[in-house]
Amino acid sequence: MRTRPLRFAALAATASLVFTACSGSGGDGKAEVTLWMYPVIKDEAASKKYWAQTEAAFEKANPDIDLSIELQTFDKRDAQISAALAAGSGPDIVLITPDQAATYHKVRGLLPVGDAVDDQRKAFYPETLKAATLDDELYGVPLFQNINTTAYNTKIFADAGLELPRTWDDVRKAAPVLAKKGIAVMDYSGSPEQTLNMSFYPLLWQAAGTVFTDDGKDIAFDSDAGVSALQFLVDLKKMKGLPVDAATEGPAVEGAPIAAGKVALRPVTSLPELAQMRAALGEENVSLGAPLQGEVRATYGNPGLLSLTSINEEENREAAYKVLAHLSSPKAQESLNTAAGNFPTRTDVKAPGRGPDFEVLNAALKDANPGEPSPAARQVMAILAPYIQAALGGDLSPKEALKKAAEESRALLARS
Repeated sequence: MRTRPLRFAALAATASLVFTACSGSGGDGKAEVTLWMYPVIKDEAASKKYWAQTEAAFEKANPDIDLSIELQTFDKRDAQISAALAAGSGPDIVLITPDQAATYHKVRGLLPVGDAVDDQRKAFYPETLKAATLDDELYGVPLFQNINTTAYNTKIFADAGLELPRTWDDVRKAAPVLAKKGIAVMDYSGSPEQTLNMSFYPLLWQAAGTVFTDDGKDIAFDSDAGVSALQFLVDLKKMKGLPVDAATEGPAVEGAPIAAGKVALRPVTSLPELAQMRAALGEENVSLGAPLQGEVRATYGNPGLLSLTSINEEENREAAYKVLAHLSSPKAQESLNTAAGNFPTRTDVKAPGRGPDFEVLNAALKDANPGEPSPAARQVMAILAPYIQAALGGDLSPKEALKKAAEESRALLARS
């Protein structure tokens, strides 16, 4: 086993970029596998210690494989990975998101990984595998996922004599009652800085709509379901059921109306945001519930994927598969999620904590949508977000806004 320490790479995306790692066989005949890991564990010292132990434990169990886990930063991640793929020198395995997987797959930067977990597929939440499936092949092994659900200011509803809203109809009924008290029933972040995965898309999915068609070749958000989702927001705005600045509001909890007791529920809330709400409003005044239900119940849960890059050499393919299978195993997932506070991608792994909050979040995993992988996903978001703002501002009807956004998005897809 190697004794060299983990390396923090500071790599510039330039033509003269030199990468220290590449797949291959070492002089001692061992297969060499390099993995680029990003800050899943936020504490830098804890992250370094965890991955050093993981590397050592894997090599002890697999003495014929030399595993190097190189810790990276999120800064310029896209440029860093793209440069590595273009140069053909870099990691065998890399931690990426579903939309990144779609982008790198398009330029033939990834290799299928189905063989690494074929005997374990039934153990994964189906949506996490779907997020990594492109052209009917699996291009990423789901390592962990983040999950969001509804957070309530229970005191507001109790003081108003209202039950906690569980459906869109419940939210609509509560809106005018709370508006009379100067309280918006639902939070919404319409700022272009906020990913639509955490704002409009969950409503679109709850309306049984999608962003793209199933084959990813066309836009689908201008459907009746899409119009229904945006109309729901616009109706709430007219009823003073959203914050005054909802069209431009950012995603922050601290300093926002939700933390000042001026908003009754936050429909897409992570565990750290829940803690911020409780710090501002009081532990006893905030609780979690299932994702809201429109036509269906849905929320956003984003998996982190371990993907095999085209840099990996065929003679080291089986070694890379062993790494993927090991890190996504129940024992490894449970260990990582305990250290990082993330949630499992497998149904046979428990939540990283106990108590009502973890029970609710773990239950929400079955309703999680990981986003719709497409190389154009981020560009489409950038086109759509201002039109949602226009509808919330009353400048366009929901149908007009989505029609115009769809026309621009289809032109983008045609160009790309």
